Amino acid sequence: MTADARVIRATSRIFSLLRKDRQKLPRDIKVMLAAAFLIALGFGLVAPVLPQFATTFGVGNTEASVIVAIFAFMRLVFAPAGGALIGRLGERPVYVTGLLIVAASTAACAFAQDYWQLLLFRGLGGAGSVMFTVASMALVVRLAPPESRGRVSGAYASAFLIGNVCGPIVGGLLAGFGLRVPFLAYAAALVVAAVVVQTQLSHQRRGSGPQQDRADMPLAEALATGTYRTALVSSFVNGWATFGVRMATVPLFAVAALGAGPEAAGFALAVFAAGNAAALTFSGRLADTLGRKPMMVAGLLVAGASTAAIGFTTGLGWFLAASALAGVGSGLFGPAQQAAVADVIGNGRSGGKVLAVYQMTSDVGAIVGPVLAGVLADRLGYGWAFGVTGGIMVVAACTWLATRESLRKPAA
Repeated sequence: MTADARVIRATSRIFSLLRKDRQKLPRDIKVMLAAAFLIALGFGLVAPVLPQFATTFGVGNTEASVIVAIFAFMRLVFAPAGGALIGRLGERPVYVTGLLIVAASTAACAFAQDYWQLLLFRGLGGAGSVMFTVASMALVVRLAPPESRGRVSGAYASAFLIGNVCGPIVGGLLAGFGLRVPFLAYAAALVVAAVVVQTQLSHQRRGSGPQQDRADMPLAEALATGTYRTALVSSFVNGWATFGVRMATVPLFAVAALGAGPEAAGFALAVFAAGNAAALTFSGRLADTLGRKPMMVAGLLVAGASTAAIGFTTGLGWFLAASALAGVGSGLFGPAQQAAVADVIGNGRSGGKVLAVYQMTSDVGAIVGPVLAGVLADRLGYGWAFGVTGGIMVVAACTWLATRESLRKPAA
């Protein structure tokens, strides 16, 4: 067989795999997708106006940044408690309670009378946020059919992405009526999401069959598996690069190194989201057919190489192209990573503590990454900052190469 024939055959196989598994998603998964969209839409309403609202209390940029950071810090601190509550109470009560806590704290932010009240209310929201984040992951793990975990993870990520894209647009319009209005709209969106989950999600016991009474999966059992340990590595790296450096260092690079205006950073985030969305249209299905490992390796390599390249771009066009390619890489490995963790936990029991630690590694990366990247940029230049960030993604890809495939394909 010639090389051209092998390429054609491989390409045909990939497209045939994409056409498979077209069955409809379970109703409960659709309910979770609707809730995810509402949550992301609401968060997008507040994100653009929060720092500006903080400065109305007579504080500077540093204090305004603390308002943003306190949310992530409280998520990290309360993640273990959220995981323990899931094991004791179940996913749905923790999910709904977390949504209502964030709704109440966000509404309170709208009525804050000084900076310290705003800081307190926003911090309380971080505690509720990690509750519903970990609980939602646990629900998706339990409800997704084993043969469609990658597809469900991709659909869930897409729902969040669409909400995040639409939210800032609506939030900007609402801000014209006053900076407090988006907070009330976000609170309302969270209440609606809580009602949707509480009333539309089928009331079924955790797990099914002989495993339905099993307790929360012990963390030690998960740590004993190579797949989970490797997923923690890539989760940390993803938090560092995608949620940390992309949000903190990319905007600084656009202004300082490229001499572009602040709008260039917005364009970079937009094309990253576009590349991410394009990859999510097929990466979940490929993770369910080709396997988790190939998608993790390919996605991390693409994201790592393109992230490293950002620091060496000298024009806006190349900067945006590298940002878009980084989004594609993130979209390639995102569904596979969550599906791999779901493979470890399985459908028969909850994984509250396991998922809490998984989420914490991402949050730690999002906190540590920008700080170290900033130090590198100040002392050695942006090339080093982005080069190191891309390099750790390549290292994470190598750890997946040494990890056993977790997808169990049905017997022929």
